[in-house]
This record gives sequence, C-alpha cells and structure tokens, in this order.
Amino acid sequence: MLALILARHGETDWNVEEIFRGRIDVELNETGVKQAELLAGYLRDLRLTAIYSSPLKRALKTAELIASYHHLNIVVTDDLIDFDYGEWQGLSHQAVKDKHKELYAKWLKKPHQVTMPAGESLDDVQRRAVGLVDKVIARHEGTVALVSHRVVNKVLICALLGLDNSHFWNIRLDTCGITTFIYEKGRFILTRHNDTSFLKPTPKAATSDF
Repeated sequence: MLALILARHGETDWNVEEIFRGRIDVELNETGVKQAELLAGYLRDLRLTAIYSSPLKRALKTAELIASYHHLNIVVTDDLIDFDYGEWQGLSHQAVKDKHKELYAKWLKKPHQVTMPAGESLDDVQRRAVGLVDKVIARHEGTVALVSHRVVNKVLICALLGLDNSHFWNIRLDTCGITTFIYEKGRFILTRHNDTSFLKPTPKAATSDF
C-alpha cells in the first residue's frame, strides 16, 4: 500500500503581503521556518520511504527539515514547481485586481478556463503533477511526501478525488498544511485534509486562501 502526503511549504513574507509568487524564488520567513520545523517534528515518527520537492527555496527548505529526521535524499523535481502566474508574478493581490480585472474575475469564477498571460493553466499543472504521482506509484511503497505549493497541491487533490479543476476554489490549503491519501485497489482515498494541528505554537494563519 502507498500513503501519499501532500505538504505545502511554510509561510513567506509574500504570503502575508498577498503577493503572487509563482516561479519567483521567495524564501521562508521566520514564521515559515518555525512552521516547517513543527511539521518536520510532526512527521518524524513516520517511516517515509521517499521525499519529493519543488526546486523553489520555500518548498525545498521545508522538505530539507522533514528529511533531516529520515536520512533520505530529496528528489527535486520541476513537476512540483509552483504555478506559473506569468505576468501576475511579483504583483500584489490588489494590483492584479486593478490591472487584470476581467481575467481576475474569471480566475475567481472559472479558474479551470484561465491561462495566465505568459504563464500556465491549471490543466498544465495537473498534467505534470499527476504524471509525477504515476511515477511515485510505480516506484514506491510505504509513505511518500510531496512538498510543493498551494496551487499544485489543490490541483492534485482535485485530480486524486476525480474532480476537475472547476473545483479549485472548493479546497483550502494553509501554509504547511498537509493532506494525506492512501492508494489501494487502484484508487486514492482521502484520509486527512489541511492538517495544521501541529502549528499551534506559531501565529494563526491568515484567513484568506493565499
């Protein structure tokens, strides 16, 4: 049997300031490092058989802290890299609302129909992320952690539940939140979602899905 842990990276200043991150390599802030340390401690008693990570620093640092308890080398893969927001990257939430009004409104109502200017669509993310999960199924048994980003993990959750990307906004995933599936008899079964119970010593997460 395979258990799959989808972990979002810890907090960055751009999460707090609501700036679109995408492929820009933003590092964890002090709270984010603490969150990642708490997540690593939470997972320390599991027998992880592999850890995969996005190459971006905020995810890779989170993965490194998890790996420190398990004597595992991290498999760094672009399949888990953050959503390419294209022209939105580096812009504040408000700036995007003002500059890309029509596309932003469509993003909120029909995210599955949006391709970011000079960027990706959610279907692009799904193809690469699900492709990686297929490889993980073929290569591993036991418990595998995938450390990635909000958009990537939300798209994966939809896919593993058999939902299309129109359900993107029906899922919330906080910084360092983990979602767990088991894979058996050819299907994924959700066993836990957006678990942040281990973050109680850190400041409360922002209420917005960002």
